[in-house]
Amino acid sequence: MEAVKNYYGSLCTEMYEILHKDAPQDELSFYLSYAEKEMKILEPLCGSGRFLVPFLERGFDICGMDLSAEMLTKLKEKAPTAKVIQADILKYDSGEKFDYIFICSGSVSLFTNMKMCKEILQKMKCLLKKDGKFVFAVETVADRCPDDLDYKTLISVKTEEGYELILKMKNYYDEKTHTQYSPSIYELYAETKLIQKEEMDFQTHLYELGELEPYLYEIGFAKVTVYSSYDKVMSQTTETEMTLRDAVIERQRQLLL
Repeated sequence: MEAVKNYYGSLCTEMYEILHKDAPQDELSFYLSYAEKEMKILEPLCGSGRFLVPFLERGFDICGMDLSAEMLTKLKEKAPTAKVIQADILKYDSGEKFDYIFICSGSVSLFTNMKMCKEILQKMKCLLKKDGKFVFAVETVADRCPDDLDYKTLISVKTEEGYELILKMKNYYDEKTHTQYSPSIYELYAETKLIQKEEMDFQTHLYELGELEPYLYEIGFAKVTVYSSYDKVMSQTTETEMTLRDAVIERQRQLLL
């Protein structure tokens, strides 16, 4: 089976659910801090809903979007009434506008083609209402992994059915494009028998401090704030492995520094 770039297939989704079933509390609190009950909220790249479901449980009007049918199936198992859309972000066009859009867990870094990344950011702006806010995180060059010569077994977990699910991965980094390549192999075993295998071409763009802000201003966001932690500490260096941004279309009095 040919590896698919950054697509969460069935085995990848299964392992993700086992390892990352619940959202980290500090990250969840960060994204919740921007939400108000009267807002219409969109979470692109919502995956299996580890952020979306807690928003729903707190009574927020939120819609999720993801390309992975496998991830959205897991989400609907947790929250059957959740509003979700299986779609490519760039092709989504319902005419609906949102007060608040967030993309969590550094997922914006999955768009390693910078032309496409700019198109994604432009799309987020188009989906926002006047004075709407877009909040997201990206991975930085501090998150670079050492290069590997071959695949290494990273982790082995047990599924609910008692099968063994193994993740093998190798890493290499392109200095010119700041792209971290992490091709992955997922193998599912019944005792010693391999019963399913899945390959994933996992890639992320690792950002330098200040690299992304010009794109956001060029697109038309009026105010961009960069944090180095979920406690909203202002970012000064790229020594942190992830930076967070909130961006608004038009200046709002409470956001002026």
